[in-house]
Amino acid sequence: MRLPRSLQARLGLSLGILLTVLWIAAASVTAVILRNEMDKVFDSALQETAQRLLPLAVVDIVGREDDGVTQRLAAIRDHEEFFTYIVRDDQGRILLQSHAADVAVFPVYDGPGFRQTPTHRLFNDDALQGSVRITVAEPLDYRASVAREIQMGLGLPLLIVLPLVLLSIVLAVRASFAPLRRFRDRLEARNARDLSPVPGGDLPSEIAPVAVTLNRLLDRLKATFDAERSFAANAAHELRTPLAGAIAQAQRLQSETLDPAASARAADIEATLKRLTRLSERLMQLARAEGGQLRLDRTSDLRIVARVVVEDIAQTAAPDRIALTLPATPVMSDLDPDAFGIVCRNLVENAVRHGSEATPVEVSLTSDGQLIVANDGPVLSPETLNRLTARFERAGAATDGSGLGLAIVAAIADRIGSPLILRSPRPGHQSGFEARLTLPTHASGS
Repeated sequence: MRLPRSLQARLGLSLGILLTVLWIAAASVTAVILRNEMDKVFDSALQETAQRLLPLAVVDIVGREDDGVTQRLAAIRDHEEFFTYIVRDDQGRILLQSHAADVAVFPVYDGPGFRQTPTHRLFNDDALQGSVRITVAEPLDYRASVAREIQMGLGLPLLIVLPLVLLSIVLAVRASFAPLRRFRDRLEARNARDLSPVPGGDLPSEIAPVAVTLNRLLDRLKATFDAERSFAANAAHELRTPLAGAIAQAQRLQSETLDPAASARAADIEATLKRLTRLSERLMQLARAEGGQLRLDRTSDLRIVARVVVEDIAQTAAPDRIALTLPATPVMSDLDPDAFGIVCRNLVENAVRHGSEATPVEVSLTSDGQLIVANDGPVLSPETLNRLTARFERAGAATDGSGLGLAIVAAIADRIGSPLILRSPRPGHQSGFEARLTLPTHASGS
């Protein structure tokens, strides 16, 4: 038999089977002991009956005028007779017998004491130097029926008590495992964003060392992740100043040189340095998305952040390149405005960079907190959509960009508990791309 994988089920099943076997064994042993004691009681009653009847029979037989005459006692009223007897002389002649006695079941007298045939238990005794002999018989069927009644009396309660005991075992095991289930639920709530220790003070002493070891592992993982995020953020921050200086030197070289080839190489250097600057900014945003606090204890209007971000991007884009739609009422949210600004900037810049220049990028923020950024362009396959939120993943090999924009948005979306939904083509059109994210708003109680 294959044991269930659940420890709770294993304990309940093992205890249930063990208790059932022990209970049946105890009931069987008890039945055997009771059967032996019952046989002793019946043998004592059989012997007592013979010893009480023998003196009466002797008086009756001695006082008879006719010798060797058989006398059968009549029944006073109908009743079930468990003991039957016959009284014989030393020549085997029956002198006295009970009314229901069957002579065929009585063997030849062979001395005092107990005897047993396949059907009866007998007791022999004699008096007057063996001249008067009595044999009392008891059917073995009667003893067997009494034994069956005793066994039924021991077994029937098991049919009622045993299920109740098994149910009690299940409930007791389940109650005992309640702290372990709570620990499991707390552990399941942990992820790469939350590696705080799992409370385990109510765990049994056998499991508590596992919780301590696990919490130590979580602490080490948290320290490792924090070190990685800190390194990415610090490295990106430290690169900003030297990159800005290198860009300035490249621009100065372009303005001072008269050699067209050198000017072109300086322009290439400037472009490369600017891409590296954008990459360092994205790395800082990613570190912010993965390690910073995204929900605050105060609310702010997301419309203001969306307007500032879109206006800033629009300054470097073609006129009317971005169409912003905002609700008339404030969109209050406890989401960190900086985090929302990162989300909005990455989605809009991604749409401007990859969308068709003939159609404006549509940016919408609804009153229920939905941020929708859509652009026209070629339709992306489902496989491509599934890869877009991976780090350093671009829509095409020749596409400009760091490949971190949608990964940053997806990281923030995951931490606020709202999935980033990507669609292509955009709803209601046969082409284009749409990114949709539902933000926590004060009105929804998020």
